[in-house]
Amino acid sequence: MVKDELKVGWSKLELATRVAQDLEDGWFVNLGIGIPTLVADVIPEGREIILHSENGLLGLGPKPEPGKEDMDLVNAGKEPITLLPGGSFFSQSDSFAMIRGGHLDAAVLGAFQVSMYGDLASWKLPNKPLGRVGGAMDLTVGAKRVFLCMQHTSKGVPKIVEECTYPLTAPRCVDRIYTDLAVIDVTDDGLVVQELAPGVTFEYLQENTAAPLKNHATNDLDAEILKIND
Repeated sequence: MVKDELKVGWSKLELATRVAQDLEDGWFVNLGIGIPTLVADVIPEGREIILHSENGLLGLGPKPEPGKEDMDLVNAGKEPITLLPGGSFFSQSDSFAMIRGGHLDAAVLGAFQVSMYGDLASWKLPNKPLGRVGGAMDLTVGAKRVFLCMQHTSKGVPKIVEECTYPLTAPRCVDRIYTDLAVIDVTDDGLVVQELAPGVTFEYLQENTAAPLKNHATNDLDAEILKIND
């Protein structure tokens, strides 16, 4: 049985909310394309987290209300965004100087594959003639922490593997993996499961992971973390 049939785990917005809980007050954080962009909508109230986009923005806010989009104000994925008071614009060269200079506290990125050693493959699929490098190769080296925010599998195929078979973005760069099934740390002792999503057992998680896992997890999560207002 696949995960969708079992109706377990976090939704994309719940997953982004879980990631946001681990971003600390005062951090400068880059959000990658895809699910990571949802983090901007669920920053905990009262916590100042300055969001960065490599196309030259600091101070990103949540997505605009329908009908209020300004396509001159977009993130790196060309999605409309808002800018919070105090936000700023600058050249892409300055943006990458921030990244390469080690000024970002964390980067929240997506992935095609991640290995048990923290190797990341996120820019090219083997059956595609071209890839999309973007800023990931700089972010994985320049950010102080690399968090992945992604679906645990792709069409039933595990994305967490022993060795990446896709072209690497960067080796040994990932610190923590957040998926719709669990929160997993990449450590010197291997992949350590810190938290299981609602309805997920360790056995089910291991069945859907192509690398060995160590279980330090609990399903006991403060309900307020996942409380999403419609």
